[in-house]
Amino acid sequence: MKYSTGLLTAALALTSVAAHAEELSVVGSWSGLPLHKQYEKPFWDEKMPAASDGSITAILTTHDQMGISGGDVFRMLGQGVFDVGMTVADYAVADSAALEGLDVPLIATDADSAKAMVEAARPLIDDIYADVFNAKVLGVAPYPPQVVFCNAEIATLDDLKGKKIRASGRMTGKLLEALGAEAVSVSFGEVPGALQKGVVDCAVTGAGSGYSAGWWEVSTHLMPIPLGGWDPVVTAINLDKWNALDADTQATIEAAVKAELEAPAWATAQNALATDVACLTGEGDCPGEKRGMTLVEASSADVDTARDILVSSVLPDWAERAGGDWGQRWNETVGEATGVQIPLK
Repeated sequence: MKYSTGLLTAALALTSVAAHAEELSVVGSWSGLPLHKQYEKPFWDEKMPAASDGSITAILTTHDQMGISGGDVFRMLGQGVFDVGMTVADYAVADSAALEGLDVPLIATDADSAKAMVEAARPLIDDIYADVFNAKVLGVAPYPPQVVFCNAEIATLDDLKGKKIRASGRMTGKLLEALGAEAVSVSFGEVPGALQKGVVDCAVTGAGSGYSAGWWEVSTHLMPIPLGGWDPVVTAINLDKWNALDADTQATIEAAVKAELEAPAWATAQNALATDVACLTGEGDCPGEKRGMTLVEASSADVDTARDILVSSVLPDWAERAGGDWGQRWNETVGEATGVQIPLK
C-alpha cells in the first residue's frame, strides 16, 4: 500500500509540474556577437531552466537567423508572434522617438556610469515598451561602447568632418551631423561591404562586435570614443503573455534575468572594451588573434567639444522630437543620475 501511495504521489507531482511548465519562444539579438553567444544563449538554454527547476524552458532563435530586421523584433513581439524579444533599443526608435533617450552618446564613459544611466531610465523605458510595444521589460544589458572604425586616416575627432559615417543609432547620427560628418544608415551586416566599397568612410559599433564581424579587414583606424553610447539591448516579454503567467513564474523569470543575464553582462562590459581594443590594435593583452588597426586616442578637448554639441544641440533636438514631457522626465531621471540637463524651451 505504501508503495502504491508513493507512486501516486510521484505521478501527481509530475502532473503538477507539467501543468505549470512554460516553454517560451525567444528571439535573441545578433547570433554571431558576444552578447548572444556568451550571455543570451547560455541563459535561455541552461540558466533559466535551472533557476526554475525545469519548469521554464525556451525555444531560442535570433532575428538574423529568422531573416527579420532588428526594427521588426519589438513590433512582432507586441503582436504575439513570439513571447520574448531581445535586441538593440535603437533599432526600435522609428516607433518611438522617446526611446532614443536611453542611448545617449558620450555621457557614460565607463560601465558603472552606463549602468547607472540605464537604471535611471528604466521608468521611461518601461512606459515606452508597455504603451508602444505591448511589452513588459525584463532587463537591459549592454553591448560595449560604440566606437569609431574608419577606412581612412584620422588623427582627431575633427577629421570626421565631411566623412560618410554609419551611425549605430539615431542620436549618434544627429551628433555626427552636428560634428560635420554625414550620417549614413547602413545595417550592421552590410557595413563591411560598405566600408570596402567606399559607401561609408567610417562606421560606429561596439569594439567587440566589430572584431567578431571582421571589420578590421576593411578598416584601418580605430577611435575608442563612445560616440554611439553603449547600445543597450532590451529583453522584453509580450504583455499579454506576461499577464497570463502566475505571480511565482513572473518572479522567477524577473529574478533570473536580473541575476543571470543582466548582471554578468554588465560585470564584464568594461574589461571587454579594453580587451577588444587590444585585439583590434595588437596593443595589450588579447586572448584571441591580434589585428593591426591604428589606435587613435581622442583628446580631452575632442571629447569636451563633442559633449558640448550634444548638450546644446542634439539633446534639445531630441526633446522636441519626442514631444510631450519626455525632455523633463529625462532631466528628472537620467539627467539627475548623470549630472547632465537638457536646456528646455
